[in-house]
Amino acid sequence: MRFTFSAPGSIIFGRGRASQLAEIASARGDRACVVTGANPKRHSGLVEQLEAVGLKPLLLSVAGEPDTQVVMEMTARAREAGCDVVVGIGGGSVMDAGKAVSALLTNEGELLDYLEVVGKGHSIAHRPAPYIAVPTTAGTGAEATANAVLLSPEHGVKVSMRSHMMISEVALVDPELSATMPPSVTAATGMDALTQLLEALVSKKATPMTDPFCRDGLARAADALPRAYHDPDDMQAREDMAYASLLSGMALANAGLGAVHGFAAPIGGRYKAPHGAVCAALLPHVMEVNIRALRERDSGSDRLAAYAGAAWLLCGSAEADVDDGVAMVADLCRDMAIPTLGELGMAEADIAPMVDAASKASSMRGNPVELTRKELQEILERAL
Repeated sequence: MRFTFSAPGSIIFGRGRASQLAEIASARGDRACVVTGANPKRHSGLVEQLEAVGLKPLLLSVAGEPDTQVVMEMTARAREAGCDVVVGIGGGSVMDAGKAVSALLTNEGELLDYLEVVGKGHSIAHRPAPYIAVPTTAGTGAEATANAVLLSPEHGVKVSMRSHMMISEVALVDPELSATMPPSVTAATGMDALTQLLEALVSKKATPMTDPFCRDGLARAADALPRAYHDPDDMQAREDMAYASLLSGMALANAGLGAVHGFAAPIGGRYKAPHGAVCAALLPHVMEVNIRALRERDSGSDRLAAYAGAAWLLCGSAEADVDDGVAMVADLCRDMAIPTLGELGMAEADIAPMVDAASKASSMRGNPVELTRKELQEILERAL
């Protein structure tokens, strides 16, 4: 048995724990770069904490998905201000932008030097500036992942800057910060977490260390996600989803993902669609095609057994089989009004180029079975 496991340097989890942000940041730097979403005022209380301890926060906001130009501009401003600690407060896009800024602050060269697929894919040489991730959604797990997903407008695709040194020094996870998410965001981000847990569980690169995270997270998400969607004030459901999201980040950082995320990168780069909604629209169809391919080409595969275990967790019953697991995910998507890829803007004419792009995505390397071009095309046809 051989594997490597990477995780945040410190995980601080629990309701009300965000109040510790200033103490944590002041122990790691003298000038804070604070990355938020489009409305920094939402987090004025946390920013005031940083001001009170003399960290003179430089506020940088990300409106929507972070792109390469925005990240380079943010890095330049953070350098100019002499920032030596970075705090990301927001959803996955914010946390990814913060990770990229913290890495570029201490590493020379251009952003393209470090980007996969469209760039040189070089590894960073120096440890990033201390990064504190404070998620306000429950889904991406970006507080525990080893990459920053960025949009490259000139290439029309989302790509990653990746290094295990980019995992946050501190993941400060306070479920109360996710309580204001509207149902549509709860659904999209929650399905992202569920997808990541499932793909990491059935991945070719799954390990004995990541499997328990996936199993615990899947069981929690299957129960808590519909509850959080239908009752936004259910704080126990919010807490379970925040924890499931954290587990999903650690799982994918070490076990990889699969075809859902292989497709989600190019689709997300072309259409202005929420990443989690794209994943949700694809998930039941990827599950179905993967399971059929495993039955046809590798019926004794332990990856098929992993799908069976996932079905038990998703359905809450040891009587459930792999097909029941697919049905449960499809029902959950319908219950939460997840849009189809067609409703998100994709057309039939886009299938072939999306298959071409997905085939090159790094996430495909973890898929439990190598899919043919015809099978990849079938997934998109079904998801439309």
